[in-house]
Amino acid sequence: MRRRLAWSVAALSCMAVSVALILATATPDARPGLATGPGWRVTRDTGGAVPRGPIADAGWLALGSVPGTGTRWEPMVRTSLLDLHQLSQPNGAVAAGAGPIWNYAWPRDSAFVAVALARAGHHAEALQVLTFLARVQLAGGGFEARYRLDGHGPPDQRPRQSDGAGWVLWAVWEVSRSSPCEQGASSAAVLRSLLDDATGFALAATRDGRRLPPASPDYWEVPVRSTSLGTAAPLLAGLVASRQMYGALGQRALAERSGAAAARLRATISERFAEDYERFGSSSLPALRAGGGGVDAAVTFLMPPFEQSPQPQVVDAWTRYQSGALRPAGGLAPGSQWKQDGISWTPQTALVAYTAAMSGQPHVAARWMDWLNAHRTSWGSLPEKVLADGAPAGPAPLAWTAALVVLTAAQLETPNG
Repeated sequence: MRRRLAWSVAALSCMAVSVALILATATPDARPGLATGPGWRVTRDTGGAVPRGPIADAGWLALGSVPGTGTRWEPMVRTSLLDLHQLSQPNGAVAAGAGPIWNYAWPRDSAFVAVALARAGHHAEALQVLTFLARVQLAGGGFEARYRLDGHGPPDQRPRQSDGAGWVLWAVWEVSRSSPCEQGASSAAVLRSLLDDATGFALAATRDGRRLPPASPDYWEVPVRSTSLGTAAPLLAGLVASRQMYGALGQRALAERSGAAAARLRATISERFAEDYERFGSSSLPALRAGGGGVDAAVTFLMPPFEQSPQPQVVDAWTRYQSGALRPAGGLAPGSQWKQDGISWTPQTALVAYTAAMSGQPHVAARWMDWLNAHRTSWGSLPEKVLADGAPAGPAPLAWTAALVVLTAAQLETPNG
């Protein structure tokens, strides 16, 4: 059942999340490819202002819920929640993963973490994440590609990524409708500013939905010269969420403005990408077509919950992606034309699981959840990648994957999930 709109900060003062990332002392796993090892996890109870360890973790979990309790995925979900807890900072910043080069806050990853925390009943922490994003939001309503965890700007000069505004709008709506009924005036003011500014960015970037946004790097984290589906689709999701949020606030005119822009952008995306829903669509530069990714994981961004009634061509592309991007270990690459290195990527695999659960296809979701569950590290965390031989690789945990697993498990345990 959808709960009515509310923003709660009543528990923020007593439920502040804080943890120091144990990165410098992490010992790599014996298997090649992992950037971190079991030493990343806090296994001994500590005191102080931010207690950690098994007892403290159990107490934190008890403040919310563990989606999937009683299922074969319960241990994975429990570990994923604890990983999100440990990756979270007192100021609401969330490290994208364990390991130095992932020790920054990406708006996209943080948005999914906020929604997952809210869905698991950790509403105060979810609001902290959004408050951090509001603090680092740019004057025009957009975001840098990533931020230092202290919020003092980006760590380098990599180009900004336009998808962040869309994902933040989606997260604001999802978190607010999952929150308890008590309202906090300060939180409402901060999140209203986040809503207004991110909506303004999405409207400006798409000229009120009349064009695709300018070219911008997306979750592939590589330079592009043409607008990708991975940039356009999140802004559509954001405008849809903006319409819902303004509607819940009783702002009819603003809701209609966002809704009209979403409808126009939906038609624009359909015109550009509907032929095959490849990464760059049918009218991209020829030079980009050869390595453009084929059917792209971003097609999941046009599925529920981001779009409630996906077009048949979208569903077809979503299905084709699951076979076209399959890798030797059984997971998925970011696109069907991603480099043939044999590596599976867990965020893209988990996106399929989540959208399958949200689309009323629990058997498809269960298949991918089982695969993720079978490829965790020896200490239980979900890695970023899985090598061709099935060994985990990259950082473990990865916040985006952990958040998606929590959300998928939560949806699978709902009626008709």
